Amino acid sequence: MPTDYRQYLQPETVSKLKGMELKARMVVEGFIAGLHKSPYHGFSVEFAEHRQYMPGDNIHDIDWKVYAKTDRYYIKQYEEETNLKAYLLLDCSASMRYRSGGTVTKFDYAGMLSGALSYMMLRQRDAVGLVTFDRAIRRYVPPRSKSGHLHDLLTEIANQHPSDETDIAVALHEMAERIKRRGLVIIMSDLLDEADKIISGLKHFRHNGHEVIIFHILDPRERDFNFGGEALFKDMETGEELSTLPYQMKRDYARAVQSFADTIASACRQSNIDYHPIDTAMPFDQALYAFLAKRERLY
Repeated sequence: MPTDYRQYLQPETVSKLKGMELKARMVVEGFIAGLHKSPYHGFSVEFAEHRQYMPGDNIHDIDWKVYAKTDRYYIKQYEEETNLKAYLLLDCSASMRYRSGGTVTKFDYAGMLSGALSYMMLRQRDAVGLVTFDRAIRRYVPPRSKSGHLHDLLTEIANQHPSDETDIAVALHEMAERIKRRGLVIIMSDLLDEADKIISGLKHFRHNGHEVIIFHILDPRERDFNFGGEALFKDMETGEELSTLPYQMKRDYARAVQSFADTIASACRQSNIDYHPIDTAMPFDQALYAFLAKRERLY
């Protein structure tokens, strides 16, 4: 691991790596390497100990670095399973395709974050599931904690592409009804829908006893509308185009976006839902810290 671990927490750097598994691993390893420099160094994301390999053990759990030093096979022995069941909800609606300048798309950011969270949770022996949605549920991969499950999750994430449809609220209600066992629901979305409908969907999860954490992912320009001179805007779902001078509406736009975010955040506080505004230029460690803080409170 290079000394400058933060390069693997930068979205644009990670997006240039090949393969979702490599992206997820480098983000998590970069994050772990930096934990000792943060107030979160007490979080448990390391292996507990090793034990000698025995017939029937999963060969994927063999620590090859230890083998290289000892010429013996040892298994990574993990802490006792927490029995946490986590559900990653990945927004695949058309608006998630957006990006400004050289930043990654909202969908790419959400996908890489989903991969890193999957890697981290399975490393801790949590059970992880994946839900992709647009106007309804597209794919549902049930939670499992086996090591081989990571490949299935990362493959599914890598194969997803934003669609031309969206109805976040409907998808949230559908998933709230589908999840039978109480668990941790992690939502990655730009939440571009009517606030009251989104809030209703989020409350549905809480009504059913789930813990919820939301990563509200937006492009930086969607927050500040800093586009400069004349610009042509195109609705990514309807195709409608509008030519305008951004500076004339910048202040009102920023206020409207902040008001929307404040409405969602306030409703989340009232329902004990963790709400985290994220933009696609932010390093991944901010979201990973938020997740670990939530997990620590649950156990």
